[in-house]
Amino acid sequence: MLKYYLQLGLRRLRRNPVLTALMVMAIGFGVASSMTTYTVLRAMSGDPIPWKSDKLFFPQIDAWGPDSRRNGTEPRAAMTYVDAVSMMRDHRAHLQTALYPIAPTVHSDDATQKSRTAPGQAVYSEFFPMLDVPFLYGGGWTAADDEQHAKVAVITKSLNQRLFKGENSVGRSIQLDSHSYRVSGVLDDWHPQPKFYDLATTDAFGPADQVFLPFTTATDAQLATKSGFMCVQLPDPGYAAMLSSSCVWIGYMVELGSPSEVSAYRAYLDGYAHDQQASGRFGWAPNNRLSDLPAWLDFWQVVPSQTKISFVVALCLLLVCMVNTVGLLLAKFLRRSGEIGVRRALGASRLAIAAQFGVEAGTIGAAGGLFGLMLTWAGIQAMHGLLPRQIAALAHIDPLLLWQTLLLAVVATVLAGLYPIWRAMYVRPSLQLKED
Repeated sequence: MLKYYLQLGLRRLRRNPVLTALMVMAIGFGVASSMTTYTVLRAMSGDPIPWKSDKLFFPQIDAWGPDSRRNGTEPRAAMTYVDAVSMMRDHRAHLQTALYPIAPTVHSDDATQKSRTAPGQAVYSEFFPMLDVPFLYGGGWTAADDEQHAKVAVITKSLNQRLFKGENSVGRSIQLDSHSYRVSGVLDDWHPQPKFYDLATTDAFGPADQVFLPFTTATDAQLATKSGFMCVQLPDPGYAAMLSSSCVWIGYMVELGSPSEVSAYRAYLDGYAHDQQASGRFGWAPNNRLSDLPAWLDFWQVVPSQTKISFVVALCLLLVCMVNTVGLLLAKFLRRSGEIGVRRALGASRLAIAAQFGVEAGTIGAAGGLFGLMLTWAGIQAMHGLLPRQIAALAHIDPLLLWQTLLLAVVATVLAGLYPIWRAMYVRPSLQLKED
């Protein structure tokens, strides 16, 4: 019966191509606007590590006092070197790391390759297990390497391909600036977007980090942070003065496995701030924060409000298109009142009438979905020219988006057809036969 209704619906749609085209275009444009903006929203708001985002936390210590708080209450997101190193030494979390962005120059043994600056991070060894970073070869360094300020490095698959032709380079050396480092591991494909682990000092959708060095080794080499350096007052000249200053430029992240661990860590932060107040370093009451990853992303407004507003506007456009489709379907169905009356007189049930016109509405929806999919593809290509390169790379049509687009079109059309179908179900056969 479904096959018969489908054939009947296609035959009816071909009889009035102009009206059919108008309905397909209305659904297509509404679906395309919604799915294009949804694709961008999904690219920017996706959970970069969903299996443990509720266990990753970002502490904030108020090192500047009331006069420098954001919105009057929020402390700075980054930390001073003094606070970060002290908290690492206390080690009150299951896993934790201080980190800051670096940009050393990579020198190659191949004379045909130019030296290039590589974005990277100075981190502690616990960074890699905390973020479940995948390795192609080897692994991260050890806590002992952190303590011994070892000259080791983790590089990415792409950098390994450039320097070592993709071979297992564990144990080999790379030249960064004027120092040589032993490769302890090569990352597999890994570029979380947004780059949640360092929002405090770098761009959420910045380029992928290519090299990772021990935090202690990076500061020994006097590698400066490549971004996010803020001071109430400029420190004295020299790297040592910068480390001891009140300038904030260090990111910090911890893993806490249970609510009790979260409560204990909050108490530790308050205790740490009280100790700094008692020592005379802080002249204000503790004003700390401890945000989990979703709250941290929201705090940094990784998804701009304009993107959310655009998505709402697109949904409103889809609603307008659905209302127009309601009118078109109503006119189309009620023009066939005579046919409905004959079918009802011959014994067709209201449910059979509803099924017939429901399949017809679904067919229009499927056609509108295919048209909308083409428009969505064109819209995403246009977005690639308007959005930053890192964000544009995330906005693409995948199998899931394809099915979501088709499903949205069919569901929207069937919903738009509910009232016209209901009117068709209750056409009075006796009145129609009498008029005929």
